[in-house]
Amino acid sequence: MKQETTLPQETSSPRRVWDGLNLQRWYRPTFSPQHGVYVILAVAYLTGAIASGTWNDATGLGFICAFLGFQAEYPISQQVIQRKTLKLRLLLWGGLYGSIALAIAFYLYLQAPILVWLYAGIVAAFIADAIAISLRQQRSIWNEAIVFTAVCLACPLAYMATTQTFTLAVLGLWLLDALFFCSAIFTVKLRKPKTASLMPASIYHAIATLAAIALWFCGWISLPIALAFGIRLLEFGAIIVRLDWYRRTKIQNVAILETNVAILFLLVVAISSAIAS
Repeated sequence: MKQETTLPQETSSPRRVWDGLNLQRWYRPTFSPQHGVYVILAVAYLTGAIASGTWNDATGLGFICAFLGFQAEYPISQQVIQRKTLKLRLLLWGGLYGSIALAIAFYLYLQAPILVWLYAGIVAAFIADAIAISLRQQRSIWNEAIVFTAVCLACPLAYMATTQTFTLAVLGLWLLDALFFCSAIFTVKLRKPKTASLMPASIYHAIATLAAIALWFCGWISLPIALAFGIRLLEFGAIIVRLDWYRRTKIQNVAILETNVAILFLLVVAISSAIAS
């Protein structure tokens, strides 16, 4: 019996590749998959806006700037990981997000030149993150702490863009935001076998608690806002009690827990600020 020979069929739309990238998909926007950072960015920015006591056009532009700056980090970091291979999609969207963010940042700088110091801190954090990525250390505790602290700069950005001023109170609020959200780095690492020890997380929460007390003692934040860090201590205590569940549950449940804790922190800061004013 004669067997039929099956010839490969030609596709009607050949796939063109540029440095390993399908050009038919170059137009698809890139979005950062780090959903937890979206929450940090939003909460930190809102705490700064709440501290300013108002919301104006500059406040809205500042949020767009912060959001697009965060979105630009993802394709740029992915391009750093690619090293020698240039990816059109990453370069395009990273450049687009970054260009718009820079344009807004420059406009806000013209309104409030004091923002130059904030921008310097963001650039320094971006460089440190790029170095960590090139060294394959992007998931290290120190780099994640730098990234989270840099994202929390959205707090003074909101305040400074809105009021065109800077105070020790907003500095203290930024530091409290950073202490609060960096806590998640240590709790999430409890889910990984190599970093499952409670000691690093316990040490961090002890030091962070003392730091929050120091911020209140120095008068940089009010007592009710300082007590907002207690939400993290309650969460950490609950995690210790249900440690087996925390280590085995789905990451979606951890994300829901972190989101709820962040929203509760925002509510406490908002209520405390309203009472103080």
